[in-house]
This record gives sequence, structure tokens and C-alpha cells, in this order.
Amino acid sequence: MKTTVFSTHKFEEPYLVKANNDKHQLKLLESRLTKETAILATGSEAVSLFTGDDASAHILEKLSAVGVKYIALRSAGFNHVDLEKVAEMNMKVARVPAYSPYAIAEHTLALILALNRKIIRAHNRVREQNFSLNGLTGFDLNGKTVGVIGTGKIGAVLVKILHGLGCKVLAHDVAEDKNLIDSYDVIYTNCTTICEQADIISLHVPLTPSTQHLIDKENIALMKEGVMLINTSRGGLVDTMAVIEGLKSGKIGYFGIDVYEEEEGLFFEDHSEDILQDDVIARLMTFPNVLITSHQAFLTKTALTNIAETTIYNLDCFDKAVLSGNEISVN
Repeated sequence: MKTTVFSTHKFEEPYLVKANNDKHQLKLLESRLTKETAILATGSEAVSLFTGDDASAHILEKLSAVGVKYIALRSAGFNHVDLEKVAEMNMKVARVPAYSPYAIAEHTLALILALNRKIIRAHNRVREQNFSLNGLTGFDLNGKTVGVIGTGKIGAVLVKILHGLGCKVLAHDVAEDKNLIDSYDVIYTNCTTICEQADIISLHVPLTPSTQHLIDKENIALMKEGVMLINTSRGGLVDTMAVIEGLKSGKIGYFGIDVYEEEEGLFFEDHSEDILQDDVIARLMTFPNVLITSHQAFLTKTALTNIAETTIYNLDCFDKAVLSGNEISVN
């Protein structure tokens, strides 16, 4: 199947090529899918999209006009795709529902530990031959209350890690996981209680209209003084301006993110020679108690292998559907 792969990154290209094994005609492009670049998919029956690609209604129309019928997402999330428009145009979408929950959960822990023990600051000091320990005091994770909002595959792995560290875990999800309750002493409650009681709050829910700005000024006001807030899920879960006010007041003592609401066109790209145009993230970068990584939580060999293999498998299924004339459902 002829497939245009948008937003192809150097770190994933060898995994895609290996998984494909010359089965499909892949046109690998570094360009993001936008209204200007949609024309590059001309001649392809399918496109493969990453998290920063724009598959909104008018762009889907452009893709359809050049012959695209199938979309293979290289992500679990699909909030960047207008699914109503997809259905209207009788296009088909498949995603990678799970690639490595361990990768995301472990990166979440890395952010927690690095913020708590001030690893970045300590490393920079030592490189300057400053071996002072002043200002580097952290806290024991053992005995702390951690709120995990979202206990799907990633949240569940994080719960197990936190339990091993001796943390008390409060959780919130639309569906309670009995195994987490029985095996890891998880207490399910609501977001309000988590905000009021947790020393650390970590977000692991998808971005939907109901979770947009889940962390807003009202919920921040409920939080403990000096709370640690971690987001490795979707940037839109957090009202960044409200967090900045929380950081300024000291209500939020630590903020770690791997995702950002306005990351499109910023993350995954080298802007080291550019003037940063985003004043909000520029402000975040001025805080010594903020740690930002650019959507790299998934970036492990295991995850990249799984993403590539599932993407090619989805293209295989699309191709079989074309050959057989059968309809396939959204995965």
C-alpha cells in the first residue's frame, strides 16, 4: 500500500523501515501534516501520522481529495484527528493502542525524582566545580501520598512503581481497577480529594472535552502548599497560565511536564537558532522548580519497536481490506 508517512523523525525511521520489510511503499517525510503539506500525500492510499500532525476537518478533506482513504496513527492518542469528519468521509483510522506503558510510567518517575532531588541543578553545579549541597534538599518518597489521575495501562504501571517505593496511592478513574485495590492498596476517590490530600499528583487520562484543563485555578487552589504536579499525558489537561500563577505563589512547588498544550510546531524540532516565540513556555523555563522534556516519555527501544510493528500491521489490515473489498472498523 502506498503510504505517506508525515512527521518522520530520525529516531523512528530505522524501526519503521525494519518493521515494514519492503511490504508497503513508504514515502517518509519530515514535514508535519498541515493544510499546506497535505498535497504531498498525492498518490497514496494511506497516510501515517504522529501526535503533532493536524488531521482536522479541512485537512482531511484535502487528503481525501488526493485519494487518501486510510490513516495509520503512530500514537495511542487521537485527539488530533476529527473522527466525525473521518466517519462522514468514509475514511478509516487505526492507532497504536498500547506500545509500552512502562516507558511512560518510568519517565514519570524520572521527572518526580529529578525534581525532588534537584538532579539537574546538582549536575550543573558539579560541572562548574561547585560541590555545595545548599539548596538541594529533597524529601523521602516513602510515606508520601501520590494522586494518580487515570489508572489505565500507564497509570496502573505507575501505581505499582509507587507502591514499591512505599507511597500511599489515591486514584481517580471512570472505572476502578480491582487488582490495584487488592494488590497495591490503592484508594479510589475523586479529583477534589486528590487535590486536597496528595503531595504529588500525576496525570494519565486522555484529552477529551471533559478533561480539558482538568487542572485549573480552582483545583490548584485546593492543593497542598508546595505540591508536585506531573503531566506526561496530554498538554491540554493543564491550564498552563493557572499553573504559572501557582508556581509564582508557591502553591505548586514542583512542576514536571513531558507534554505542553501548545507543543505543536515546537516539540520534536530544533529551535536552538531561533527566537522562542512562545511566551508561556518561555516563562515556565525561568522557574528553577520546573522540569520540561519535549514529549520523550515514549522514547525507548521497546516502544519504538512496538509502534513501528503495530503501524505496519495496521497498514497490512488496510491493504487486505482493499484486496478483499471488505469494510474494516476503527481500531
